[in-house]
Amino acid sequence: MVYRKFSIGISIRILAIVTLLFIGVWLHLSQGLILAPSILGIGVLLVAGEMIYFVNSINQKLARFLDSIRFADFSSSFTSDSKMGTSFREVNKAFNEVMEVFKQTRAEKEEQMLFLQVIIQHINTGIISFNPEGKIGVINNAAKHLLQIPQFRNISDLARLSPMLLQEVLEMKPGQRLSFKVNPSITLIIQSTSLKMEGQSWTLLSFQNINAELQSNELEAWQNLTKVLRHEIMNSITPISSLVESLRTILDEDSYVQQEGFLIKKEGYQDIQEGLDTIANRSKGLVNFVNAYRDYTNIPAPKKELVVVQHLIENLCNLMREDLKSKEIFVQKEIQPENLEIHCDPDQITMILINLMKNSSESLLAQADRRIIIRAIGQGDLGSLIQIEDNGPGIVPEALERIFVPFYTTKKTGSGIGLAISRQIMNLHRGSLTVESESGKRTVFSLNFR
Repeated sequence: MVYRKFSIGISIRILAIVTLLFIGVWLHLSQGLILAPSILGIGVLLVAGEMIYFVNSINQKLARFLDSIRFADFSSSFTSDSKMGTSFREVNKAFNEVMEVFKQTRAEKEEQMLFLQVIIQHINTGIISFNPEGKIGVINNAAKHLLQIPQFRNISDLARLSPMLLQEVLEMKPGQRLSFKVNPSITLIIQSTSLKMEGQSWTLLSFQNINAELQSNELEAWQNLTKVLRHEIMNSITPISSLVESLRTILDEDSYVQQEGFLIKKEGYQDIQEGLDTIANRSKGLVNFVNAYRDYTNIPAPKKELVVVQHLIENLCNLMREDLKSKEIFVQKEIQPENLEIHCDPDQITMILINLMKNSSESLLAQADRRIIIRAIGQGDLGSLIQIEDNGPGIVPEALERIFVPFYTTKKTGSGIGLAISRQIMNLHRGSLTVESESGKRTVFSLNFR
């Protein structure tokens, strides 16, 4: 409707100009008049000027409207000009309505941003964002309190807390998660995310001090370990103590004093000999237990290097070939991609894989079809995965929850230390060792490298 009125207004003005020109020319040529055509010419100029003003006014309003949108200035308002007539009242009204919508949208956006800022400032997790130049974009109160760095303006300022922490942070990939112990009272869990804002890349870091949780878990672990130690030691000391009392009784009852010494009955001598053998065996078992505990608590730091997973698995299969062949176990290898590499200590990881392979091969002895799958998968930013899967009877749920507890074992001759050491090695690699099992179907141990 507005554009129709605009077209009519322009058409009327053009028609008026043409009409005045035609009359002026006719009066001059047919009547020989000069004054009247001159007056009509002035009228033509006035109408043309009014039409130019009419069009320019609309262009100016449109330009002002577009500038307001471009510079997000929604305080402008558009009013009707009496010189333009009534045809553009609807245009002014439409401009004002659009400006009001933009104003309301910006107000809602600002409210949402304020709400998000309040949330970010009040959460207990530290938040920091920085661009490729290291400039800090967002930092909340939790991060300032946690890091205790005044005037935190660039990510390089993190070196004031710990140069090694800064290096770890700069080497993090999007989606990666790492733990870092700054001092005895601060142990950080750091997660990294990438995002783009206004065409610029940003890295978003979240920091959380888990020292209190670690202390709680450490206390619980020590309590569990104390229970295991007490159980194992009491299992050894109680029969030893009982046997010592029995041997004392045998000596009292089956020995006789003679001039040159003591005389012991043959039966009593045999009982003493058996008792001493039992004490020796039990003492040896206790020593082995203590040595196993020492091995568990003295694992050396991993010497990491870039390792081709295919070579690692081939080496494992060569070491286990004869054992697997004697047990008639078929091994299937799956590596994706074939050139997959991981950053690890090859000797320590090989030790874990050998332990897992032995466990799997022993679980398959009662199976007719014996298969082990060694699977390696690259997961991009999520890291890499090595899995040992067997089609054995599985692990019962009760044992599944405890198999990584030191000295817990379901085997008659097992020490219960292998899986505990394996998990600790993976923790030193900043990875994890997990297990899944379906009773009667399969068991899968997974080494996760981040």
